[in-house]
Amino acid sequence: MEKIADIQLIQTDHFSIEVYKDLFNKRIRVDDLCGNIPKAIKKAESVANSLHAEKIIIKARKEYFVKLIEHGYQCEAVIENYFLGSNLYFFCKYCTNERRTSTQWLNEDQIVKNVLALERNSHPILPPSEYKLKKITIEDAKCLASLYEKVFQIYPTPLNDPQYIENTILEGTIYYCFQHHGEIVSAASAEVNSFYKNAELTDCATLPEHRKHGLMKFLLEKLEADLKENGVYCAYSIARSLSFGMNAALHQLGYYYRGRLINNCYIFDKLEDMNVWVKDLSK
Repeated sequence: MEKIADIQLIQTDHFSIEVYKDLFNKRIRVDDLCGNIPKAIKKAESVANSLHAEKIIIKARKEYFVKLIEHGYQCEAVIENYFLGSNLYFFCKYCTNERRTSTQWLNEDQIVKNVLALERNSHPILPPSEYKLKKITIEDAKCLASLYEKVFQIYPTPLNDPQYIENTILEGTIYYCFQHHGEIVSAASAEVNSFYKNAELTDCATLPEHRKHGLMKFLLEKLEADLKENGVYCAYSIARSLSFGMNAALHQLGYYYRGRLINNCYIFDKLEDMNVWVKDLSK
């Protein structure tokens, strides 16, 4: 499996930062930082420069809000209760004008407006009986990888690689799918952060000919049930801003729109903006 990302913990006498080097998406993401924030920011930017990254993302706490603005970062989205009950703020800085410029922003604004006008419906209609719900195991990795390869021309992570899927399962990611006559036709996952007690609902994919049955809503609800059983109540999802269907599904399941990440990652067939949706599962 080709290595496209690397996590590095950098500690000094003055600060500590955890950096996710995402070469495929030409960005770095600081998943945690503490200590002397200006020095931590300077180090993160040095790492970004060494990798020729086009975007820097910092997952920040509210205490760092002013310092990040002072250093040229802008807040693009929020996730409530991410840090064991404290909010996360996505602060971003761009290294090129092209990466900073979104060509679909007004179109995406209209999609959000149309989605938010929909009535919420947290109880989807049951799909036909030939669809079977299943929790994915390592033995299913090859079939699941085949689904992702069919749905996505480009994806931020190598989900078309069965070994990658196996590794994520071993690391605690939960996958559910629907099978139709033995074939996996729809799937989604929950990537669990056991330390901070949050989970990203992600890797949502359904073959086009099976999308009319609302399978994704059932998968997301099943993932939520598993998370609650394990004491994880902060759930969030990052959806393609141009996908009316996925954003509508999250809205109808009780997720709340909390911002948009500009040119965040390569997905489907190009670099795209991504909407952030959040749900408090304790309510």
